[in-house]
Amino acid sequence: MSHPEIIYKSDMTVELVKASASDADVIWAARVSTAGEQSMDEIGEDPSRSEGLINYLARERHGSPFEHTSMTFFISAPIFVFREFMRHRIASYNEESGRYRELSPVFYVPDENRKLIQVGKTGAYTFVDGTPQQYTITVKAMKRSYEVAYAEYQIMLEAGIAREVARVVLPVGLYSSMYVTMNARALMNFLSLRTSREGSHFPSYPQREIEMVAEKMEAEFAKLMPLTYKAFEKSGRIAP
Repeated sequence: MSHPEIIYKSDMTVELVKASASDADVIWAARVSTAGEQSMDEIGEDPSRSEGLINYLARERHGSPFEHTSMTFFISAPIFVFREFMRHRIASYNEESGRYRELSPVFYVPDENRKLIQVGKTGAYTFVDGTPQQYTITVKAMKRSYEVAYAEYQIMLEAGIAREVARVVLPVGLYSSMYVTMNARALMNFLSLRTSREGSHFPSYPQREIEMVAEKMEAEFAKLMPLTYKAFEKSGRIAP
């Protein structure tokens, strides 16, 4: 039996599939504390009139008004990225299942810009470029591992072994896909930890692959909620 061809990728897929999220949502949610039912009058109003309120909420870390939003992303990335992602218990996740479908042979290999060498101790380290030889060793080792693992996976499936058992041999470099839904407050928390930016009040040192996902999510967030995003940046990228 012929087996599907192995595909190697270095990029991440992030698509905003639906959203109910705007700066105006933050404003009317915040106004209810002082205006009660009259806060409904803010719906449909120009949110730029209340930019100062959004800045105040972000600066003083009054976070609950930012929770009255929702963004759902489709993400395709290696399994090891998802395991880091799911450390954030501030979102709803649905991931494809290797119990119910045969997993496709799509695997991650870093591109030539991926820094390979860790310098310093854990908690106080940086990454620097590897040599061309180190990059070649890395990619060859990954591909050999993937080829063997996927071949053994196919052998087990062809022998009638259940998918949930056969998948055990597959490495975390395998691509998976999921939907993740979160509100703006949760997303800002995620971005504060999973991106490295100058000017951040609390420096973060994310693994590059999850940062690649976070950067694409951040771009969608900035378009949906420009005033909130501006306030997030102004506050030193601290989640309210």
